[in-house]
Amino acid sequence: MSNEKPTNTSSFTPPLEGKGEAPDFSKHPCFNIEAKGQYGRVHLPVAPKCNIQCNYCKRDYDCVNESRPGVTSEVLSPEQALAYLTKLKDKMPNLSVVGIAGPGDPFANPTETMTTLRLVRERFPEMILCLSSNGLNVAPFVEELAELGVSHVTITLNSLDTEVTQGIYKWARFGNRGYVGKAAAEVLLENQLVAIKMLRRFGITVKINTIVIPGVNDQLVESVAEKAKELGAELMNAIPLFPVADTPYENLKEPDMLTMREIRLKIAKHLKPMTHCARCRADAVGLLGQDDTEAKKIMSEVINMTVENDETRPFVAVASNEGLLVNQHLGEADSIYIFRETPNGYRMVEKRDTPPSGTGSKRWEDLAALLNDCRALLVGGIGPSPSATIGRTGIRIVEMTGLIDEGLDAIYKGKELRTVKKADVFKCGSACSGKATGCG
Repeated sequence: MSNEKPTNTSSFTPPLEGKGEAPDFSKHPCFNIEAKGQYGRVHLPVAPKCNIQCNYCKRDYDCVNESRPGVTSEVLSPEQALAYLTKLKDKMPNLSVVGIAGPGDPFANPTETMTTLRLVRERFPEMILCLSSNGLNVAPFVEELAELGVSHVTITLNSLDTEVTQGIYKWARFGNRGYVGKAAAEVLLENQLVAIKMLRRFGITVKINTIVIPGVNDQLVESVAEKAKELGAELMNAIPLFPVADTPYENLKEPDMLTMREIRLKIAKHLKPMTHCARCRADAVGLLGQDDTEAKKIMSEVINMTVENDETRPFVAVASNEGLLVNQHLGEADSIYIFRETPNGYRMVEKRDTPPSGTGSKRWEDLAALLNDCRALLVGGIGPSPSATIGRTGIRIVEMTGLIDEGLDAIYKGKELRTVKKADVFKCGSACSGKATGCG
């Protein structure tokens, strides 16, 4: 890693030597209002888990009628996200920005997030990469973000007062520990401020999002702007609360236009206020305020797509207890069944012993090498580390339950797979009454 630490975004150029055209930052529609009607953005929904629970947020899955953060129709793996982006880019040549904004938090899902960024940067060096985060777990990844050429990061900072902040969040989870009340507010604020400082140290442009909550933090927004300016942030977006059913703030009223105008005038004393926010979904795509209506179809095609007929990879690997059903978590599999398609149907050709546990990431690297002649892996469950390691080799990973033949039909024949497992995204959700001390 380079020891140079850029300090000025105007001179910061992502390290893309030999990989083609560098990004043109003026084409970012969220940070440059003049680009709003000319250039599009896509949010890749690869980050389902969250490490905090906001009292205004309800993360919804497959909710096509709501346009707000935390909502997505599907959750993609990094490999699916790259395939989706490739298809979108063919359809929308003016797509200039790739962002990750949930539906949880990118850094509650760091493996998926960083793998996606690496894949996109390699395939599309000209794209602007950006992220939106609560800031709690950003700091450990800032140097790598800079090396990947991530140029813009949004941090949601709702208050500098921990007494106020503890009323905005139900819980926070940092490291392997859960926090509630003032302790949650303190650990969140401390890490948010560190994240902003580190992002600026590495030359990454920072935008601050603040949710304006009437009677809670509406009188404190200017103090956030003042502090953000001190830390080097360049833009601030005051977002009026959108009351969401089944959240603690569902009965509050959305701030009116006059209130928001007055708040933005106060912000303008310190930072440039953003005035064209579209409160984007976690799977938003297209121009701001004009999301593309065909993107959901493209996403569905990617999720159910057939793996290309690659004769160098004729096999499909299956995690199964008995060779009939896909029903085993990869981490528990002592062996993997290997199938191939023949003129007379599918045939199990062998079983391969998996590498021994206890070797950390090397186990998954060795397994990826063991399966290098397989075009796909059917598995009942898989963790983020093996998913990222194996997926990077080009093996399609399908989490599913049910008959092996149904999974093989999806891989070899392109049939719709109705037993695909949707990510366990919302087990906690806004309805969770726990204190985040037992969630992974």
